[in-house]
Amino acid sequence: MAEQPLALTPDQVNRYSRHIIMSDVGSRGQRKLLQSKVLILGAGGLGSPSAIYLSLAGVGTVGLVDFDVVDLSNLQRQILHHTADVGRSKLQSARDTIHAFNPDVNVVLHETRLESHNAMEIISQYDMVVNGADNFATRYLVNDACYLAGKPLIDGSILIFDGQATVFIPGQGCYRCLFPSPPPPGMVPNCAEAGVLGALTGLVGSIQATEALKLILGIGESLSSRLLLIDALSMNFREVKIKRNPACPLCGENPTVTELIDYEVFCGIAPPATASVAGN
Repeated sequence: MAEQPLALTPDQVNRYSRHIIMSDVGSRGQRKLLQSKVLILGAGGLGSPSAIYLSLAGVGTVGLVDFDVVDLSNLQRQILHHTADVGRSKLQSARDTIHAFNPDVNVVLHETRLESHNAMEIISQYDMVVNGADNFATRYLVNDACYLAGKPLIDGSILIFDGQATVFIPGQGCYRCLFPSPPPPGMVPNCAEAGVLGALTGLVGSIQATEALKLILGIGESLSSRLLLIDALSMNFREVKIKRNPACPLCGENPTVTELIDYEVFCGIAPPATASVAGN
């Protein structure tokens, strides 16, 4: 028997009416959103706007990976959390905020550090991944896991006044094509060391959410094969073309990376005892 299409309730028709009247979305597109599953790595600076806008849009299941607690310094940019949440689990705080916006969203919490032993099991449950990780070990891990699992990866990063975003579709290039090897430890500071303009995380995270929605709906032109670079000081946006590297060790013609590896060793760092998957 053919699966019956999801019927929108009167409340859903009202809630998502501004989507439904759009010719590129309509009720059919809204049903696609309601049946979709998106995993977000990190309930921090990039994960916050991504999670909120995907939830507001009606994405049916939003998964969150993090195991940090809310710190007062997070509140300059991490809009999933509030002053009263300081000291709470970020995931518990994030779920409360998302449900305050849209109680119908199924929020799945993965309160763990994403590692090579659990990445495939977690990522395989979702249609795509939004990456807000702020460390290279996690970036390479999620890139490899998404490619091996055949999942699109919506990538973003921010530092000081600069941001970037792109989309990696399996078979059309990957993070290793762009950055074959990580920089030496300590060469690139993180946000805790160099700082970041809080509003910039909202800009890049919203771009990531937009790219995810376009992929779900099958509309527009994605950032696949394009790296969007943002200079917030000049408010200048420019693009860099990304090509699949035939010699890429992951997605190239003769891959040498066929399973997940020890990414701390690959990046030349010691495994942290405790750390957020994404602390942007």
